[in-house]
Amino acid sequence: MAFATTTEPMIDLRALLLEREDFEGGMVSRLRDGLAQGPNQLRALRDIAEALHKRLATAAAPQQKKLYLKLGIVHYYLGHMARAIEYLNKTEGPLAFYYLGLAHLFLAQAQTQSELSTPGDHLEAAYTAFDRAEKAGYAAQQAQLQKAGILRLQGRLSEAKAILARLKDSAAHNAEYYYQEGAVAEAEGDRLRAARAYERAVELDPRHAGALFRLGWLNDQQGNDDDAIAYYERCLKYPPLGKGVLYNLGILYEDNEKYDKAVACFRQLYKLDPRDARARLFLKDAEASQSMYFSPEEDQLTQQFRQVLEIPVTDFELSVRARNCLKRLNIKTLGDLTRVTEAQLLASKNFGETSLQEIRQIMASKGLRIGQSLEQGQQYDPRHRLLQQQHLSPEEQALLNKPVTELNLSVRARKCMNRLGITTLGELIQRSADELLEAKNFGQTSLKEVREKLAQYNLKLRGD
Repeated sequence: MAFATTTEPMIDLRALLLEREDFEGGMVSRLRDGLAQGPNQLRALRDIAEALHKRLATAAAPQQKKLYLKLGIVHYYLGHMARAIEYLNKTEGPLAFYYLGLAHLFLAQAQTQSELSTPGDHLEAAYTAFDRAEKAGYAAQQAQLQKAGILRLQGRLSEAKAILARLKDSAAHNAEYYYQEGAVAEAEGDRLRAARAYERAVELDPRHAGALFRLGWLNDQQGNDDDAIAYYERCLKYPPLGKGVLYNLGILYEDNEKYDKAVACFRQLYKLDPRDARARLFLKDAEASQSMYFSPEEDQLTQQFRQVLEIPVTDFELSVRARNCLKRLNIKTLGDLTRVTEAQLLASKNFGETSLQEIRQIMASKGLRIGQSLEQGQQYDPRHRLLQQQHLSPEEQALLNKPVTELNLSVRARKCMNRLGITTLGELIQRSADELLEAKNFGQTSLKEVREKLAQYNLKLRGD
């Protein structure tokens, strides 16, 4: 993983956290500066956490609350949100309440990205914590901006905008204000205004990981891979790291054939949460890609071969008997003929050796032969073109005409759809699993995702 080097003296995190009894807001900024100096500082923070744990066992009650505060903030920056919440709930004060809100908010956003659970409980807990922080004397503007963000995540956009409107003049130099402004603009579909707000946030605070991530995501969506990678890599300097950064950066590394860096991203994801099955599968796919050989020349040949397979049989001069037999068998392309045996053709009524010889000659002229795809296990299934053959209701036609973007696929799967030129659900279900797996960086993880998304519409890939 890439961290920028610095010529500034290394901040002594042990002195900051172990030699001073109290821990105040200004020291948090110093801690953040120290963590931005490289991965060695993060390793030092892990050692500090262990030292604080040992002190806790023998500390008197008044000192314990101070240790709980330190441990809560340390575990927050280590990305251990559940433990951070546990310790911060055992202490009190404006700083403790504020970081308790940040920890709950981090978990809420992680749950939103995972699509496995709803973030409602953590959002409510975060709002309560920020409200307590404000009442306890934490910087009111910061607490209110965080509450505005929670209201936006809850879908209460007008209430979030009302808070931002009240703070507009007083928060003119506050990076968090512009981040929240950008997030509102995104929610309203104005990506250009969002990008400008996020850029202003980063100008005011280059460490604002939230604004850096959203700028990376916006560039990612526009296909600006280099800019997206640069923003995501800057996020790596400022823990705690969200899963979205590592997932998106890893996929971009794969797309740009930087497989070793992709493996590093997915390996770190797996270390963060060994229960994350998707991270494990992404890591497996990326590791496999390291040993894959990709030749643009061979890929071009493969694309040309696929185009040949899609040639309609009606493009050739066939006898009426042969033409009618192929029509009855629902064989429409040369590719269909590679997925059926000569015995199956001969079993058709009125299809004899003469018709078979006609088909053989046509296939040979294109470098093909009847049934050759069966060698790769691609069995012919006449049902795969059934949707094209039968009369569809308006509702069925509308379903198949839905853009594939409505599946809300992950970045990796979405980019593969773009490479294959698949724009609608109807086009997608005409593809087999094998065809999708031939696409660059499309592995079993993405295949499983596509199948699950299609199942929500009661649709399947060809051959499933």
